[in-house]
Formats: sequence, structure tokens, C-alpha cells
Amino acid sequence: MATKLKGRSPEEVTPGRIKGVLFGPPGSGKTWAALAFPTPFYIDTEGGADLAHYQKRLKDSGGAYFGPSDGSMDFDEIIAQVDALATEKHPYRTLVIDSLSRPFWGLAAREQERLGEKDAFGAYKKLPLQKARRLISHLDRLDMNVWLICHEVAVWEGSGGERREVGKGPDVGWDKVVYELHLVLQAKQIGKDIREAVVWKSRLTGFPTGDRFYLHDKGKDVAYANFTERYARDFIEAEAKPIVLASAEEVAEIRRLLEIVKVPEEEQAKWLTKANVESFEEMTGAQALAVIAFLDKKMAKPALAGKGA
Repeated sequence: MATKLKGRSPEEVTPGRIKGVLFGPPGSGKTWAALAFPTPFYIDTEGGADLAHYQKRLKDSGGAYFGPSDGSMDFDEIIAQVDALATEKHPYRTLVIDSLSRPFWGLAAREQERLGEKDAFGAYKKLPLQKARRLISHLDRLDMNVWLICHEVAVWEGSGGERREVGKGPDVGWDKVVYELHLVLQAKQIGKDIREAVVWKSRLTGFPTGDRFYLHDKGKDVAYANFTERYARDFIEAEAKPIVLASAEEVAEIRRLLEIVKVPEEEQAKWLTKANVESFEEMTGAQALAVIAFLDKKMAKPALAGKGA
């Protein structure tokens, strides 16, 4: 009897880019550590890295700077830069967004002001959450290392009089961000000129939760060296490969076929979700061709049935 099971033998998985969150209090070395990664494209949402020593670090590494005057505080501008990095050939290996907290809560504040008395049940967070989800989905397609730098916020347990602070966590606005990425590190200053990273959450075997390593040790920047003892440099330093988006002709063909086949919008939405995009224009060429092939096959069925009748 034919089986309906669709499982297949597990394949050997090649490690890919590092995509993670780096959070901590001011002065804990978050930015400096992230900029130690190769050829960073640095999106500065707070204007804190326009100082000479940060700019020199970027310049020495061959990096690029995108700051508030360029539009870095606008989620849509950030996503547009991510899309450009995903689809264009460029020399950058690492994307740093510093911080994610600033655009999220900035947009939330503007929404709260706009809604006024209509703001109920956290309605002011709806738009920032949508933007954060969209950003993460676009980062998934990016062939670069990614560090999302965040402020830290108290983590609480219990309720009412039993509620108590149990530690610190990343202030990302959308809690599920930390579950979407490989690694969450907490930066701490533990002594004079000594900073460390604590593994707060991890999917990587080289970074067990609760483990720690130095970022800066008595005048020496050791973040990248210590990180790459646990994760191969080859994957981190590899050239970024741009994705090939669907052509205008392929998108037009999808829409033409949909006019004929009349696939329900609910099913079309499932295709987009599976492809991790929001429109056919955002699909890769391979994804678009798969949709065209499916629609061609679906369109041919009635004709074949008619010939056999």
C-alpha cells in the first residue's frame, strides 16, 4: 500500500551565517563586539556610532554606515536596506542593527499618540509588531551574519504580590524575535576594562546556554577570536551570495494564470507564507517558477479530463 508519509531521511546540514541578538546595558561592549565581525554594514538607529572611534573601526574593516540622517529610524527604510543587501552584489559580510529597540518603541510611541483614546488592549503595538515580523522574515533570506543589538529590560515572574524580577532580557518589543534567531548573547561589564558575553539562549552546539566568554579583556578586543573558537570562520567570512528575485515577466505570468485558474486568496496566502514573502514580487525566481509550474499543471487538468470524457 502506498504511504502518505512525507518524512525523509535527515540530511547533513552545513552551518550557515550567524544571526543573533546582542543585548546589555550601556557600556557593556555590545556595539564594539558586533563591529568586530567581518565587513559590517552598520545601521545606526540611535546616532551613537557617529563618534570618531566607531567610524574608524568601521572604516578599518571596510564597513559602511547608515545612520539617522539616512533614514535608519524608519522600519521601512531598514527593511529596504536589508532587501538591497539580499539582492545586490556587495562586499559586506555582517549586518548590525543598533538598536532594534529604538525603531520599535519609537514607532510604538507615535502609534500611541495617533490612537489617543482609541488605544486599548495594546493597540499601539500592532504596527510595530507587524514591522518587526516583516523585518525578521526578510533577514531570513539574507546571506549575511546579523546582529540585532538591543537594550536590556527586567524579566519578571509571578503575578500580583508574588511578582518578582528574575533577571534581565533583551528589549526587543516582540518577544518571539529571540526564538526566530540562532543565538542571544547578554553583554556584561564584570570589572575594570573587562567585558563578557553570557549565552542567554542558543540553538548552536558551540554556545550552550549559560556559557560565557570574554569580549574585551584588559585592553584587548577578544570578542571575534573567542567567538570563532566556537564557530568556524569559513562560514562567517564567506562572500555574501545575492538571491535572484522573480522577474517582472514571471510575476506577470503568475497573475495571468491566476486570472484563468481562480485559486482562492486563502491558498495564495499560504504560498506566500511558505515562501516567507508578502507578495509575488518578493519571491525568488525559483519560487516563482514553481508557482507557474503548479498553475500550468492545474490549468491543464480540465482539458485532459475533457479529452477522456
